[in-house]
Amino acid sequence: MTALPASLDLLITEAEAATPEGVEQQKIRAAQAGDMAAFEWIVQQHEERLFGFCCRWLRCMEDAREVCQDAFVRAWQALPEFEGRAKLSTWLYQIALNLCRDRAKTRAARQRDSTIALEDVEQPPLCPQQTPSASAELNSEMQKLERGLAVMPEKLRAVLMLTTMEGLSHEECAQVMNCSTRGVEGRVYRARQMLLKWWDEER
Repeated sequence: MTALPASLDLLITEAEAATPEGVEQQKIRAAQAGDMAAFEWIVQQHEERLFGFCCRWLRCMEDAREVCQDAFVRAWQALPEFEGRAKLSTWLYQIALNLCRDRAKTRAARQRDSTIALEDVEQPPLCPQQTPSASAELNSEMQKLERGLAVMPEKLRAVLMLTTMEGLSHEECAQVMNCSTRGVEGRVYRARQMLLKWWDEER
């Protein structure tokens, strides 16, 4: 097989590096070598979604902020061992989910006067032409969804949030949950069935 000319090989390499995935890989390698500016770039790319996930899981803005910050501290410490077998975002979700679980367990006896609802978490506007009545209906539906998620077993709630709210594929979710893709599919199915049943019965 004829090798590519060196100039063409270099051009392809540069083109790959210019993609969003290529840029992130460059930043990861730089951060692994101790470049704090590169890690700050990584944080900026992922902190909004990770914070939103923590908010939805913990339902407390203060806890979510602390857990999100702690997740990035853990990520910085563990980044030299990150081998790239999973996407960086998937790895970060795994760290955040474990920290959210720990925080939820340790705050069981805490007063919940700082608890917030899903609609209090800053969300992108769904529709600029939304009417007040439609907005009120959406808020009501979001509150009901929040209640439904809260009563679900943790493993089912996690896969439903990761696949539907965070947009992870079943393969990525399996990496976060440390289970098989088939296991994720089964949990998603059971979670949807449970939520639908609860939704119909809830008034």
